[in-house]
Amino acid sequence: MKKQENLILMKNIKLRKALFVLPLILVLTISACSKINKEKTQASVLSHDAFFTDLKQRTFNYFWELADTATFQTPDRYPAQTFASIAATGFGLTSYIIGVENNFVSREQAATRVLSTLLWLLRSPQGPDPDNMTGYKGFYYHFLTYGQGKRYKNVELSTIDTGLLMAGILASMSYFDADNTTEKAIRQTADSLYLRVQWDWAMNNQEWMSMGWHPETGFIESKWTGYNEAMILLIMALGSPTYAIPDSAWNSWTKNYEWENFQGFDHVNFEPLFGHQYSHMFIDFRGISDAYMSKKGIDYFENSKRATLSNRAYCIRNPMGFPHYSDSIWGLTACDGPADYININNIEILTPDKKLQYFSYRARGASAQRIIDDGTIAPTATGGSIPFAPDETMKALYSMYVLFGNDLYAQYGFKDAFNLSFKNIQTGNTGWFDVDYLGIDQGPILIQLANHENEIIWNVMKKNKYIINGLHKAGFSGGWLDNIKKEI
Repeated sequence: MKKQENLILMKNIKLRKALFVLPLILVLTISACSKINKEKTQASVLSHDAFFTDLKQRTFNYFWELADTATFQTPDRYPAQTFASIAATGFGLTSYIIGVENNFVSREQAATRVLSTLLWLLRSPQGPDPDNMTGYKGFYYHFLTYGQGKRYKNVELSTIDTGLLMAGILASMSYFDADNTTEKAIRQTADSLYLRVQWDWAMNNQEWMSMGWHPETGFIESKWTGYNEAMILLIMALGSPTYAIPDSAWNSWTKNYEWENFQGFDHVNFEPLFGHQYSHMFIDFRGISDAYMSKKGIDYFENSKRATLSNRAYCIRNPMGFPHYSDSIWGLTACDGPADYININNIEILTPDKKLQYFSYRARGASAQRIIDDGTIAPTATGGSIPFAPDETMKALYSMYVLFGNDLYAQYGFKDAFNLSFKNIQTGNTGWFDVDYLGIDQGPILIQLANHENEIIWNVMKKNKYIINGLHKAGFSGGWLDNIKKEI
């Protein structure tokens, strides 16, 4: 992600008094590197249930209030607003469904917003030229400019970001099923957008789909292979009746999986948690399995549960010795980092024999293959995993809210990340809290909280014929899928 253009001074860490008694180890570790803010009273802390209602409302507002008024696309981040993100727009479309279900907006309001978004996408210019285009062959550029919605600088035509956009489009198509002019138009426009994506072109005559394409240089060499966030992408590409990828693509995808034991959990490893979350935001993988998972005796939902708990177990073990890690403060995934906010490389000595390099935006995580950890915790790491381990993840989110207050939780819910061990050698301040919210990190918190509560998005997507067809072509069977007619 693009570094912030303006340097941002670090804030001193201020902790809120808690209404409840946190584990002793958490209190001790936090107090070691920060001080209690005496001005924040116990009365200002919401109860557990009230907090999660408030979290849904604030996170929904990010998508509802901040959409670009000219293009209806969702900002990549806020308050820094440089460009819109098509993946965040996919999450935004999905969030509007949750807004209706929670009475944050009316169905009519949401339908109008969704249709405006889809019509703009359908009518926006597509072509091979490098300038003044939004996309090509049904795909969209990763980031789009505000106001005009054109390609931002020289970003790639992104397959995964288009996939996440299309997931939101298909969710809208299946949810807005009423027999009125607006919702009929939503279904028709969503169908047109999905059917025109040339998924097979993005394979570039290879075994695996390319991660993207530049009009200046052609296809990106990196391909979607092995386990990561792209399951939803491949399932939609398999399910297309117009430009489907070969049925063999799923077996090619799974043959490079890395099944290992990490922190006592056997599972397909992928270190940042977002890779275990994004596809599960849209598809209920409970009780359905492909050939690979059938041999392992589990499903992908169980795999993500194990990945979540192993991420937590790593943070509790805390081999780097960060003062703030605990069973209540954990979660490693792709997020902003403290190096975004300084103009020099920062190396901070943690112990006499250890040095740590702080990162800017990076896919942090932990697996049997690699560890990328600089002490930066992201609320979306736990929020996006709520259905997999609700007790552990919701405890973590509530603890972060109670402990850090407005430093971390403000207008649109959780800011992107924080790092209590970071010392800014320019200011002398210890502790860093991000100032930005990120759309692709807000979405998983809201959507997975909603799935945990009432399975709304999972149930919506079970009605989508393209998703069902893609799952069947990938070889999934069992559970709820066996009760749904296979689309031909």
